[in-house]
Amino acid sequence: MQANTMKAIILDHKNNLNLHHVPLPVRKTGECLIKVSKAGICNTDLEIIKGYMKFHGILGHEFVGEVICADSTDLIGKRVVGEINIGCGDCFWCKRDRKEHCPNRSVLGIFNKDGCFAHYITLPEKNCFLLPDSISDEQAVFIEPLAAGLRIIHQIDIHPESNAAILGDGKLGLIIAMIFTALGIMPITLFGHHKNKMDIVSSPLIKKQNNIDSVDHQKYDYVIEATGSKKGFEDALNLVKPEGIVVLKSTISDLSDFNLAPIVINEITIIGSRCGHFQPAIKFLQTHNIPLEKMISKTYHIDRWQDAFLNANDGSNVKVILTFEQ
Repeated sequence: MQANTMKAIILDHKNNLNLHHVPLPVRKTGECLIKVSKAGICNTDLEIIKGYMKFHGILGHEFVGEVICADSTDLIGKRVVGEINIGCGDCFWCKRDRKEHCPNRSVLGIFNKDGCFAHYITLPEKNCFLLPDSISDEQAVFIEPLAAGLRIIHQIDIHPESNAAILGDGKLGLIIAMIFTALGIMPITLFGHHKNKMDIVSSPLIKKQNNIDSVDHQKYDYVIEATGSKKGFEDALNLVKPEGIVVLKSTISDLSDFNLAPIVINEITIIGSRCGHFQPAIKFLQTHNIPLEKMISKTYHIDRWQDAFLNANDGSNVKVILTFEQ
C-alpha cells in the first residue's frame, strides 16, 4: 500500500463487495482526518449489501480511531468515536442538536458519505467525541449502538412498577437489556433464540425466554422490538398490554398484509426509536459496568474481510470486528 492510498471495503453499483486500494480521503476545513483502529460490522451494513438505502461506496459506521489531523490541535493524537449523522447546520433540526432528522444530512457509510471500513475517514469535528482511558477500543466500537439503546429511556417515561419485554437477542437487543438491567428500573424478559447470546446478559432482574406462549400475551407495559423482522412487530403487538407502549428499533419496510387493528383496539402507543447522542453514551459507559466487549465473537484484519462478512452473517455470532493495523 502506497503512502497516499489505503485499503477500503467498497460496495459497487451492482451490490458487489470487494477490497480496493483507493486514495486517502481529503480533509475539509472543520473536519478531522481519523486513522481507524477498529470497526464493527452491523446488521445495517448487511442490509445495505442487499440493497437497503441504495448506498454505494465505502461501508461501515461503527468505529474507534485516532485523530491524525484537525483544525482543533487539541484533538490531534486523541482517540475518538464519531456520530454518524452529518447535518447541514442551518435547519430547524440541526439548530436543536437533532441532526439525525436534518433533511439534508449525510450518514457515515449509509447515505452520501463514505464509511469506516477503511484505514482513514473524515468526519466533522463536532461529530467526534474524545474517549477516556477507562474505555477500551473493544468497548468504544459499541458506542453507536449503545447511544441508540439509550435513546429509548430519553423517549419514554418509565413507571417504576412496570415491566418490559425485549424482542431480539442480536447486538442491539442485548445492549438494551444491559442498559435496562444496569439501571435496575424494572423486571425484564428477553425473548431470543440463541442461548450463547442471551447468556452474555446476567442480572437478577432479567428473565430469558425462547418462545412466546399464550400466557405472555398482553402482559407487558413496554415492549422493545429489536428483531429486524416483520414477525417481531407482530409479536410485540401480542405481548403489550392495552394502553401499553411498543418501541420499534427495527426498520421494517414491508408491512403488507399486516393487521394494524390491535393498535387501535388496544390503544397502543407506537414509538419509533433510532439514533442517540454519543456524549451521554460515553458517560453511561464510564459509570455503569456493562460487558459490551463480551459481544465480540470474532476479530479479523481488513485483509480477511470475506471471512469477516461470512461470520457476520452467521446467526450464532454476535459481533464481528475489523482491525486496520498496517
